Amino acid sequence: MDIGSTIRAIRKRKNITIAQICEECGLSQGFMSQVETNKTSPSISTLESIAQALKVPLAYLLLKKEDRMHIVRKNERRITTSGADKLKVEHMSSSKNVKMMLVELPPGSSTGVVPHAHEGEEVHVVMKGRIYAEQGDDAAEFEEGDSFSWHACTPHLVRNIGEDTAIVLISIYTENDSGLDLL
Repeated sequence: MDIGSTIRAIRKRKNITIAQICEECGLSQGFMSQVETNKTSPSISTLESIAQALKVPLAYLLLKKEDRMHIVRKNERRITTSGADKLKVEHMSSSKNVKMMLVELPPGSSTGVVPHAHEGEEVHVVMKGRIYAEQGDDAAEFEEGDSFSWHACTPHLVRNIGEDTAIVLISIYTENDSGLDLL
């Protein structure tokens, strides 16, 4: 773990000096310097004092960098195409088990000629347009603002039944990250 670097980064971002942290926590500047350079590991109670002085939750200091907030700006989204209809897929953000994307379906296009299945669970929100969704014996039409969800292990498909491009926000949850390149 790189707790020291995290402490140092927070401290510098908040313009707090080592002396201020030490005064509030009752620590020596030498000890605090060793903590920040990862040369010593503080006890949980000392970490709790440091977290309070930095005004952050103790749990935040214990997070790995990859487990912290991940930001994807609109102009930085990865864009791919999917299926025979070359649906535009904007990859908005993802974590280890969840992937979120915006899918554009031109009029008459669909996620495939036949229903397909894969690992995971999906939640859909129709942001624009009209779509038809089918899974097994269940089928329905949806319009802007409507949402639906399903276990993706049962074959399913989505088709644009409107006259304009439909945009669907899809969130996919899988038990592991290997199933996240599904669309």
